[in-house]
Amino acid sequence: MADPSPTALARRPGPVFAGVLRPIQEFFRLEAASGVVLLGTAVVALAAANSPLEEMYRALLELPFQVGAGGVAVTFSLQELVNDGLMTVFFFVVGMEIKRELVVGELRTPARALLPAVAALGGMAVPGLIFFLINARGPGRAGWGIPMATDIAFCVGVLTLLRAHVHHGLKVFLTALAVFDDLGGIVVIALFYGHGVEGAWLGGSALLLVVLFALNRFYVRNGLVWAAAGLALWYALGRGGVHPTISGVFLGMAIPALPTRPLREILHALHEHASKLVRRPPEDTDLEAAEVLSIEEHLEDVEAPLTRFVHLLHPMVAFGIMPLFALVNSGVRLGGAGAAGSLWSAVPLGAALGLFVGKQLGIFFTTFAAVKLRLAPMPGGAPLRKLYGVAIVGGVGFTVALFVAQLSYPGHPEILDQAKVGILAGSLVSGVVGYLFLRFSGKAEAAPEAAPEAAAG
Repeated sequence: MADPSPTALARRPGPVFAGVLRPIQEFFRLEAASGVVLLGTAVVALAAANSPLEEMYRALLELPFQVGAGGVAVTFSLQELVNDGLMTVFFFVVGMEIKRELVVGELRTPARALLPAVAALGGMAVPGLIFFLINARGPGRAGWGIPMATDIAFCVGVLTLLRAHVHHGLKVFLTALAVFDDLGGIVVIALFYGHGVEGAWLGGSALLLVVLFALNRFYVRNGLVWAAAGLALWYALGRGGVHPTISGVFLGMAIPALPTRPLREILHALHEHASKLVRRPPEDTDLEAAEVLSIEEHLEDVEAPLTRFVHLLHPMVAFGIMPLFALVNSGVRLGGAGAAGSLWSAVPLGAALGLFVGKQLGIFFTTFAAVKLRLAPMPGGAPLRKLYGVAIVGGVGFTVALFVAQLSYPGHPEILDQAKVGILAGSLVSGVVGYLFLRFSGKAEAAPEAAPEAAAG
């Protein structure tokens, strides 16, 4: 009979490697399905805004909500609830995913993180420059940050349709690039898209960040404690002049990402405890509550709070908050001579060209230069044509692009609608052209990292 000890299990590379890959595979499946739902809700919003249902759709956006206590009440619309409230949860999950990748994921070493970081930098700088040059003398110049971010849900959805035509290494590369994109977008929002700074409130925010650090050091697991600290930080940052949704990122980055003890130690303790229970007399079948509790505690030690929170919230964000965000922000009138009537005005043209042209050029040439300079190997040993196809797909920007557009043009709905048209056009063209390019550029050859030993290294 095979040795069931943890040491024996550790010697089996197949199951261990499969365990490493399983979260990545689940992530791709979840993001691909989320992209489909996101696209569907965006289409519904567009259809409603360009149909006899437009008045009803606009009324839905202004649906009032009220929260109050002790005679003090705050009223806000559905759109404000989503953009300023629920998007904080979105950024909370983004912050946790960034931390997970940096601590235990694909970005945990400088060598792994270098190439997607360089590619993300090029993929942000070139689109932003294109938008700024086109809008430098116009009223839309504040939106230079709009075409910077890659929408991971849509991109993974496109690559999933091309499973046999894209190297796995390139899929992981694009995912890591999108993580750095998100991080860069968060920095841009925090630095450039706030409003009048209030030093006292920012000082209070700094103290709350110290509280988050303390909660991390004391390895607090209770979700209510983290939620209370996050809500306080959300309020303080908003009063301090920083967009309050950034509090979600700080909160996510503070959640503990590692188990309290090494996994091998936990498995050994669980194995010893289970062995004692198995050796009990057959007639003694009733396990005492303390023994069951001990097993549960060992199992809880295996899962870090960050992993638990991501598993709980990621489906809610992917299939609830993001589609709702798309529903309340994608409804733009496409016809007529109104603000969004022409794709050729500066704002929509800057957004569309920034996403479709700027993204692919920025990602491809910075990656190509890094590989040629031997800073990092080509992801998956893929040919240049596949890298270029993935760079085109990287021009699909949606959620964060729309969010930055909302922050760029407060009080200017006509310019905001123009930006939305450009975002939708640039993302659509990037997705379709990228799909066709990869589809007809041949099937992906077997990648060197397909072997468990290579991937594990």
